[in-house]
Amino acid sequence: MSVATGGAKSRPRRTPGPADAGGPPRARPARPGRPTGGARRGGWTPWLYLAPALVVLAGLLVYPVYQLGLISVLDYTQAQVSGGEPTSFQGLGNYAELLGDPQFWNVLLATVVFAAACVLGTMTVGCALAVLLTRVRALPRLLLMLAALGAWATPAITGSTVWVFLFDPDFGPVNRVLGLGDFAWTYGRLSAFALVFFEVVWCSFPLVMVTTYAGIRAVPTEVVEAATLDGASVWRTWRSVLAPLLRPILIVVTIQSVIWDFKVFTQIYVMTGGGGIAKQNLVLNVYAYQKAFASSQYSLGSAIGVVMLLILLSVTLLYLKLLRRNGEEI
Repeated sequence: MSVATGGAKSRPRRTPGPADAGGPPRARPARPGRPTGGARRGGWTPWLYLAPALVVLAGLLVYPVYQLGLISVLDYTQAQVSGGEPTSFQGLGNYAELLGDPQFWNVLLATVVFAAACVLGTMTVGCALAVLLTRVRALPRLLLMLAALGAWATPAITGSTVWVFLFDPDFGPVNRVLGLGDFAWTYGRLSAFALVFFEVVWCSFPLVMVTTYAGIRAVPTEVVEAATLDGASVWRTWRSVLAPLLRPILIVVTIQSVIWDFKVFTQIYVMTGGGGIAKQNLVLNVYAYQKAFASSQYSLGSAIGVVMLLILLSVTLLYLKLLRRNGEEI
């Protein structure tokens, strides 16, 4: 006779599993977000492929930067260049002397303003010509590309010499065409900087033009056609459609232009005769050269090089940080 359980529910029977039969226990699934052993091992694979390039970069960049920093904290003069031992360890004394020199701050300000103007001019000319390349026929496009690549391939010292001849007050054709007579461009501070600015933009814009033109070609034609059908002008199409799509490319060429124009040397040295009359056209790179090789103050010249490196790294890292904060991907 069955006994009443007072309405209590009977427990469901447990289905026997592999463990009950003496089989191996089931493996637990991996937790999400936790890399397995294979994934951890695979994380080193990209570094193995990059190892040869990193070794070359270490030899070409890390060691020279180390030597630059080492010389900047020593008393390094012509005697040490000839094989003598450094006389004393200066520590931050060279940097204190450099930062206490009013000429350094004047040169730094001139370098920042000049580099900013060159970057703005290079980006403006390069992007404008890139848009123009998309709107002209094949033959004019080919001629413009050849002319730009010719300017890009010209060595800096050759281009600087040619520009000095073009603007020569006695024999240059530019003064005759413009009716400037015997106006000497390199005598005035602003006119000399303007002359170097034109040359820097002339030899720098082809990289921006070619890179931006390749990016525009990668944009779907339907996007540009839709903007044209909506009545957008060329400027509005660039500002509202193309520029946002090309932002990663423009970021890269902008950073490259900042680095190149901030450390310009050849154009200033050749076109102004080593820094202009009374050193009125000095920039940091030429200033470092004057300190190190003209005055045999190699420690101060190295300190200027370290300061330039820190400035460029700070500007680049700050720029990338602001872009990441805004959600941009490089």
